Amino acid sequence: MSEVTAYQDGAPCWAELSTDDVAAAVRFYSGLLGWSCEDQGEEFGHYTMCSVGGRPVAAISPQPPEEEPGPATWGLYLSASDVEATVAKVEPNGGKILAPPGDVPGFGRFAIVCDPQGAVFGLWQEGPFAGAGRYAEPGAMAWHELNTTDAYGADAFYRALFGYEQEQIGDGAGFDYTVWSLGGRQVAGRMLMSEEWQEQGDIPPHWMTYFAVADCDLAAERARELGGEVHHEPFDSPYGRLAVLSDPSDAIFTIIRPAG
Repeated sequence: MSEVTAYQDGAPCWAELSTDDVAAAVRFYSGLLGWSCEDQGEEFGHYTMCSVGGRPVAAISPQPPEEEPGPATWGLYLSASDVEATVAKVEPNGGKILAPPGDVPGFGRFAIVCDPQGAVFGLWQEGPFAGAGRYAEPGAMAWHELNTTDAYGADAFYRALFGYEQEQIGDGAGFDYTVWSLGGRQVAGRMLMSEEWQEQGDIPPHWMTYFAVADCDLAAERARELGGEVHHEPFDSPYGRLAVLSDPSDAIFTIIRPAG
């Protein structure tokens, strides 16, 4: 897949980095993923749009200056053709509404919510802007994965919101993973966080964003050179070669050289 102009309800459509050092993030991701980054100006809070080949792929957002800086994090938006109708399903199914539906003038509508386990994500109702204009090619998003402490609860919550088809991968014990599809097309995954996760620190449930690269090993080494960290060295999977990284502000993400 390359250029994208529309997304199904429930499909990951946009990724946004929240950080207190936009300049450092621009340097890092431009050097690692080849992004061209453009500050949208004071009107949009210096939101920075990042593109590959002239099409948007992600954004870098400064944290509000009046608030105490929090950890830098990558956030996900799921497409919702009726954001109000989707938000109305959140609380009855155990989630929370963190920011009610609102307009982004000239772009679309959004809301920020979290699932019953506390994983935060956004909902995006397209206007003139549908989301990432490229997918599964170098520099663009390639996959999204929910890491959670309650496999059954997470599957049930997101299925109630978007009607995902959910297929169990692995034995459901040592490796508990479901692949979520829409109309037979795989769009995201859900992994149960094992005890090994907690041995690495108090890691809360979260969404992981994957970005495609042409060469996983070279990209991992480049991330080090740019001031990032490699948390999991490149390894092979049935879906491609991948590595888990963090940027200079410690925002975690994954890179993958897709198989095939």
